[in-house]
Amino acid sequence: MIKPIANIVVSALSIFLLGTMSVSAVNKKNDLPEIGVVASSAISLDKEVLIGDALMRQLRGQAPIINDPLLDEYIQDLGNRLVAQADNVKFPYKFFILNSPDINAFAFFGGHIGIHTGLIFNARNESELASVLAHEVSHVTQRHIARSIEARQKSSPLQIASLLGGILLAMANPEAGMAAISVGNAASAQSSINYTRQNEQEADRVGIGILAEAGFDPNGASSFFGILAEKSRLKSTPLAFLLTHPLPESRIADARTRVASFRPRNVPESINFHLAKTRILARYYANPKRNIEYFAEIVQKQSYVFKQAAEYGLALSYLADEQFEPALKLIEGLLQNNPDNLFYLDTYTDIAIETNQHQKAIDKLSAQIVNAPFNRVLTLNLANVLIKTRDFERATSLLKDYLLINPDNMLANELLSDAYLSSGQKLEMHQVKAEVYALVAAYPRAIDELHTAYNYANNRKIEQQRIRARIEQFRTAQERLQTL
Repeated sequence: MIKPIANIVVSALSIFLLGTMSVSAVNKKNDLPEIGVVASSAISLDKEVLIGDALMRQLRGQAPIINDPLLDEYIQDLGNRLVAQADNVKFPYKFFILNSPDINAFAFFGGHIGIHTGLIFNARNESELASVLAHEVSHVTQRHIARSIEARQKSSPLQIASLLGGILLAMANPEAGMAAISVGNAASAQSSINYTRQNEQEADRVGIGILAEAGFDPNGASSFFGILAEKSRLKSTPLAFLLTHPLPESRIADARTRVASFRPRNVPESINFHLAKTRILARYYANPKRNIEYFAEIVQKQSYVFKQAAEYGLALSYLADEQFEPALKLIEGLLQNNPDNLFYLDTYTDIAIETNQHQKAIDKLSAQIVNAPFNRVLTLNLANVLIKTRDFERATSLLKDYLLINPDNMLANELLSDAYLSSGQKLEMHQVKAEVYALVAAYPRAIDELHTAYNYANNRKIEQQRIRARIEQFRTAQERLQTL
C-alpha cells in the first residue's frame, strides 16, 4: 500500500472543502449544456485545472511515481490516441505511472490519469490496457468528481469532507479510502456507493466507444473485466481496482452487450506494449538473478508473444546484474533489426555509460534525435551521457530547449541541475533546484533556493530582477494552494 498518500489527502481535502463551502461564489461562465458534463455550478473548469495541478505537485513529492522516460513516453502516446477520440476534452491530458503491484488506475481534476504498474503488467494485450485508460478518460470528460460535489451540495460540510477525503485517498490507497467513506452515516455511505456505480456505468459506456474509435478491440473492456472477476475470486480481499471501481456481474454483462454492437476487430499485438510489460518486470519487480532465469527460460522454451521482448527483458536483467557483455550482445542484436527503437537505444546508452563507451552512445542518439528533436527518451538519454563526458554546454542547451516545451518534466530539471552543479554554475543550479522543489509543491524550499541564487547574481541586475519575480510567483502559488 502507498502510505505517504495520506498526507496528500489531508492537504487536498482542505482544498476541496473550501471549494465546496463557497459553491455559490464560483464563476458559472463555463456551464455546459451537455447532460454528461454538467457540474460547473460546483466547480469551474479553471478551478478544476488549478486543483489538478496542486494535487499533481503533491503526488510527485509523496507517491511512488516512476520518472521513467520510456514508460512515460509509451503511456502518454497510448493515452493521446484515446483522448483524440473523446468529446468534451477541455485541457491536455497527462498520464503517469506509479510503481505499485496493485491492479489500479485513477483520474482526477485537470486531466491527470495515474496508472499502477500492476495494471500494465496484468493486462494481456494493449486493448485491455487501453480499455482502462479510456474508462479513466471518460471519468474526466464527464466530470464525475465535480458532479459528485454538485450532487452533495445540500450535505453538511462534515459529510462532504468525509466523502471527498475517502474519494481522494481511494485514488492511490483504495482500502483506506473506502474505510474513510464508510465512517460517515449509513445513508451517506450508501448514496456515495450508488453514485459511484452510476459513474462507472457511464464511464464504461463512453469509454468503450472511445476504445473502438481509437482502433482498439472493444472486447478489451469485457475481457479485462473477466481478469478482474477471476482474480477477485482467488483473493480474500477485493482487488484495488474493484474497491474504487465497483464491478457487479451486471456491469460485466452490460459491457459485453455494448461491445456486441461493434464489429469484431482483429487488432495485431503491439510490440511496444510487450516491451513496456517486460521493462516493468525487469526494472521494478523481483531481483536481477531471478529475472535472468525467468527470461532465459522464456527464450529457451519460445513461450513469448515477441522474441524481441523476451530478449530485451534478458538484456535488462543482465545489465542490472552488471553482466555487461551478454547484455550488450543482446541489445546490439536487437538494434541491428530495429535501429530506432527507443527501448533498445535507452538500454544501449546505459550499457555504454557503465562500460565507458560514451561516444558510441552519443553517436547513436545524435543520429536519431535529428528526426525527433524533442523526444523525451532521446533528449534525456543524450543529455545524461553528455554530462558524463563533461560536455556541459551541449547538455544544458539540449535540456533548456526541452524544458521550454516540457517545463514540468522532473527528470529533465534534475539533470539540468546536475549539469550546472558539475560545471560549477551555482547561480543557475540553485535556480533550477528551485523549479524542482516547486514541482513537488515545496514552495518554501524553492524560495530558499532562489534567495541563495540571488546571492550569486552579484551585480547582474536583470538576473536579480528575474529571481525576485520568480520568488513572487512562488509566493503567489503557495497562497493559491492554501486558499483554493
